[in-house]
Amino acid sequence: MENYKRPQLRRNSYMLLDGKWQLNDTRVDVPYPPQTALSDRLLYKHTFTIPNTFNRPRFILHFGAVDQLAKVYLNGEYLGSHKGGYLPFSFDVSHCIKLNEANILEVEAQDTLSEIYPYGKQSKKRGGMWYTPISGIWQSVWLENVSNDYIKDLRITPDTKGINLELVTDASDYTVHISLPNGDTRTLHFTDKCVRIDFDEEDIINWCPDNPYLYDMKIETANDCIDSYFALREVKILNLNGINRVCLNGKPIFMHGVLDQGYFSDGIYLPKEDKEYERDILRMKELGINTLRKHIKIEPDIFYYYCDKHGMLVVQDMVNSGKYSFFFDTALPTIGFKRINDTKRFPKDSVRKAFFEQHMIDTIKQLHNHPCIIVYTIFNEGWGQFDSDSMYALAKNADPTRLYDSTSGWFARKHSDFDSEHIYFRTKKLKPKKRPLFLSEFGGFTYRVKEHCFNPAKTYGYGACKDSQSLTNRIVETYKKMVIPAIKDGLCGCIYTQLSDVEDEINGLYTYDRKVCKVDKNAMQSLAKDIYNKL
Repeated sequence: MENYKRPQLRRNSYMLLDGKWQLNDTRVDVPYPPQTALSDRLLYKHTFTIPNTFNRPRFILHFGAVDQLAKVYLNGEYLGSHKGGYLPFSFDVSHCIKLNEANILEVEAQDTLSEIYPYGKQSKKRGGMWYTPISGIWQSVWLENVSNDYIKDLRITPDTKGINLELVTDASDYTVHISLPNGDTRTLHFTDKCVRIDFDEEDIINWCPDNPYLYDMKIETANDCIDSYFALREVKILNLNGINRVCLNGKPIFMHGVLDQGYFSDGIYLPKEDKEYERDILRMKELGINTLRKHIKIEPDIFYYYCDKHGMLVVQDMVNSGKYSFFFDTALPTIGFKRINDTKRFPKDSVRKAFFEQHMIDTIKQLHNHPCIIVYTIFNEGWGQFDSDSMYALAKNADPTRLYDSTSGWFARKHSDFDSEHIYFRTKKLKPKKRPLFLSEFGGFTYRVKEHCFNPAKTYGYGACKDSQSLTNRIVETYKKMVIPAIKDGLCGCIYTQLSDVEDEINGLYTYDRKVCKVDKNAMQSLAKDIYNKL
């Protein structure tokens, strides 16, 4: 499951094209951003041969992500292009693949950090809360050998009783095999591409952080077979005793989380091995954390698989585009100026707006099958924010089974599933109103661990601590003063800044290299128990 790059659409007939590629005048590893020789224009070249075991008629070439613009050629033939650096794309290369000789794959990538396209925390002038930019092929490349009736895609929409399954295939019929908790296999045959599968009560185990049960599923057509998985779970806002609460499977849940930027000291935008994603998740589980806010970055599917597997809830941010103003988007809101008419922002920015809208819909589609994702953030702190009410309606229509934080931090408009606040530099009494209150960022206290700093001369964060104990004490005190008292009144979650140090930012629970846990684990576990007991 972990070796294949799409864990919910896995088949055996594929080959990874990762490894050594020619880039301009040097050799580089693909994936991983080649930032040691950053250029606006990157010319990749890779030669490969098809295994003799590949005997099906069609070949699909997949790219995990290429930042920002990509043009792809195979054996001198132009396949097409892709814009935006965070989502996967593919080409049917059956017509130009060579079976008994070398194939030459070429990719021309261009990255000017254009604000038209999503860019996240990347900045050519890195520093503070802005980080080293990345370019080019930063996720895996692989080739699939498939039949004419192959399963192109599937969409799994669960609730607590069963799933709605939608299949994209040219096959006239297909068979579904589902592994049940008691060890039996349930086999179903369908001709319709959209079906409902309900479960008997004795076969139902609802997915949750404490018991993240996944059902294995195999789907077969006449000539194709994929392995997949799903979970039974449902997230809603329910009124319980007069208070609107976020509920998982009908029970209130508190999103006790951390901000997860997805940066790594050894690979920038990608860890050196996929297992590091799993280690990060388990590190946070060990501290009692049940939620990661994936901050304005989209990860490879394997990250979300590990969250599914280990019961880590995910608040997934859309990736920001457009201009950023420290004065209007950070300084003024931090001191209390949080009103803005976002329908009048960026009036001449129609191309960027249209791309953000499509990118948002494509992100929701790409991540739909992962049960770990329960909330999407549309805009963060006004960065590129426009027409947030319209974007909320568009996102909710695309996937009504998730919740949406339209404006994380400030510049709230009318429509959102949350009242969302960011609070730094202080504690304050939280006063939930009608909607669930989400403290979507806070904390960020710094502690520098010698020999484990990206930049020994720079420090960025929101309050200095001298050692591990003082950092732990300050975190616990902040939770006890600001977070825990508000849970009874409708606070639904909080996101502490952050999982690890990132470059100049030294406000992580772990150092940037993940070698040192900067807080007392026992104290964090005890704090988590206090939080969960308040529900």
